[in-house]
Amino acid sequence: MVKEINDTLIRAYNGEKTQHTPAWYMRQAGRSQEEYRKLKQKYSLFEITHQPELCAYVTRLPVEHYGVDGAILYKDIMSPLPALGVDVEIKSGIGPVIHNPISSYHDIEKLGTINPKSDVPYVLDTIKLLTEEQLDVPLIGFSGAPFTLASYMIEGGPSKNYAKTKSFMYREPEAWFALMDKLADMTITYVEAQIHAGAKAIQIFDSWVGALNAADYRYFIKPVMTRIFSALRVHQVPLIVFGVGARHLLLEWNDLPVDVIGLDWRTSITEARELGVTKVLQGNLDPALLLTNWETIEKRTEAILEDGMNDGNHVFNLGHGVTPDVNPETLKRLTAFVHAYSKR
Repeated sequence: MVKEINDTLIRAYNGEKTQHTPAWYMRQAGRSQEEYRKLKQKYSLFEITHQPELCAYVTRLPVEHYGVDGAILYKDIMSPLPALGVDVEIKSGIGPVIHNPISSYHDIEKLGTINPKSDVPYVLDTIKLLTEEQLDVPLIGFSGAPFTLASYMIEGGPSKNYAKTKSFMYREPEAWFALMDKLADMTITYVEAQIHAGAKAIQIFDSWVGALNAADYRYFIKPVMTRIFSALRVHQVPLIVFGVGARHLLLEWNDLPVDVIGLDWRTSITEARELGVTKVLQGNLDPALLLTNWETIEKRTEAILEDGMNDGNHVFNLGHGVTPDVNPETLKRLTAFVHAYSKR
């Protein structure tokens, strides 16, 4: 039996008035929760995501503990890449490590395609379990964006400057666009499967695209992002784009067929509007503030909420993900404060 859903988040994403500002947090599932840490002593990230009951439990935990208005599926942006033939490992303390990085057009030609029902059935089963039986808030599905995925695939892992990725892009534009098309096809197919399984909103994480200037973004990235979001629009679920250090790209994102733009902590809601951004905004408390005292957190949150309430189109979130050293009780208190303050 499908539970009655608290649709405050979806209504806010659609630009409708809500009784309070809805809140959820990137990387709210897992990370700092004690129950999750115990699981991680026994299972790896990939092992958890391959077990729908366990993955659903981790996804559901922050909804139950923090009182947030949305759940974000527990998985990694690397989850669909093995289907393409990418040998990826999540190493503790490092992040994704690619054992067969891309360095040529030939490497791109060898990449396969994804069939979600056979390649990632556990992802779809987790979504169905959550949306059909367990959640009373909307489930947000997600995918990495082509540039961010490509940065791992070319660098071989995390990078500070994305020099290999950018040099490949500049040096081998034909190969670059072939890779973008391959990853766009995968993203569309993968995300559509999540929507069909029950995801009520989709966030595309282009976490590292802020490394590009606006002109390069327009030429090398924007066409493929337009294709992805245009294909997903027909499913009529809210579409969100997010990246870090991307203030200079906000107007480029505003042109995309998306509903919501996620802000990191560097740009306020008011500043985004002054730049000319018209979409619903999501964000954007600096995650580092969660490690300070409550008086500081409350003051900074008030300022964001005032901006959002004056604007009228705002979903509260962090400016990046929850870090592992955040006290879960802080997130619980923060959610309650956001709800109470915005009901005034």
